[in-house]
Amino acid sequence: MPLTLDALETLDTIARKGSFAAAAAALGKVPSALTYTVRKLEGELDVLLFDRRGPRAQLTAAGRVLLEEGRGLLRSADDLTRRVRRVASGWEPELRIGVDALVDFDRIRPLIEDFYRLQAPTRLRFTYEVLDGAWEALLEGRADLAIGAPHDAPSPALSSASFSLRPMGRIEFVFCVAPHHPLARVDEPIPTEAILSHRAVAVGGTSRLTPSRSAGLLAGQETLTVATAEQKVAMQIAGLGVGWLPEPFARPHLACGRLVARRPAEPRPAATLHYGWRRVEPGNALKWWLSRLELPQVRQRLLEGPSAAPLPDGVGPEPEPGHGAGGAGGKGRKGSAGSAGGTQATDATSAATRGRPRSAAAPKRRRTASP
Repeated sequence: MPLTLDALETLDTIARKGSFAAAAAALGKVPSALTYTVRKLEGELDVLLFDRRGPRAQLTAAGRVLLEEGRGLLRSADDLTRRVRRVASGWEPELRIGVDALVDFDRIRPLIEDFYRLQAPTRLRFTYEVLDGAWEALLEGRADLAIGAPHDAPSPALSSASFSLRPMGRIEFVFCVAPHHPLARVDEPIPTEAILSHRAVAVGGTSRLTPSRSAGLLAGQETLTVATAEQKVAMQIAGLGVGWLPEPFARPHLACGRLVARRPAEPRPAATLHYGWRRVEPGNALKWWLSRLELPQVRQRLLEGPSAAPLPDGVGPEPEPGHGAGGAGGKGRKGSAGSAGGTQATDATSAATRGRPRSAAAPKRRRTASP
């Protein structure tokens, strides 16, 4: 039989990495071994799977069909392996948990500590997800449990019967700028046009297959895209951009004056977060995590944000008003986080701040897929 799981894994890795050499490094093999596997598969199927004329290994039409169907077989084989092991021991060999950027990972740590006290044989593997990343990880079988997935799930996730979800709670957002940023001195409510003329800071989305989209950004606004919510906070403290932050993330920085809350003309609604899991017979590890997430006090604590807010690395003293405003971003280039690199982006942030009676508002946001 020409098709084997090893051959399909080789095909998948070459397609993802873009070259035989990179795929060989990822699989811990020599490139010649991958070349042999692919040529043997092509010979047995009597089709050409890769176009090797360019600098990157490009799949042919036949190769794309084989890869699309083959990935389903690989997921099924992985599910079967994990299921057999669960039946034998009751404990999963590994539990994969995707945590959304709106949940501070330090709030997960007490749960990890409690789980390890069980001395269970299950390994824990965490991934950092943004926007549709958590939903996609569940749909694609890359995660068994997602914590903090946003409410606006993509259509494939909403229509899928492959996983279950429960609400965790709501997160408010607040529009934040550095004290020395020009928008700190603009009369409120701040017009959309004024916000549009300054750079936004956004966190790049982590989905791999769904179309790029953004949250909390204005169409045509210049965008600085970073990898984590912590980096976003640091860039806004430095005055390199503006944007919405989850209120729990912004709160300690607002309290000590590193950031100031402003009220845009258009508000940004709160986000309802969820936790979800794949609809398979759960092993003992997943059962334990779900039992903890059923507790209201646990869900509430997960939404409380960072337990402390030290000054981010690399952020120095704030310049005097009127100095350094150029770094905050004047009239920017036309473009979005999605168009600047083809990734999703979320401008994390929201409503009221501690000690401020103002309600935060947000500019008109892009909610469609970026090009």
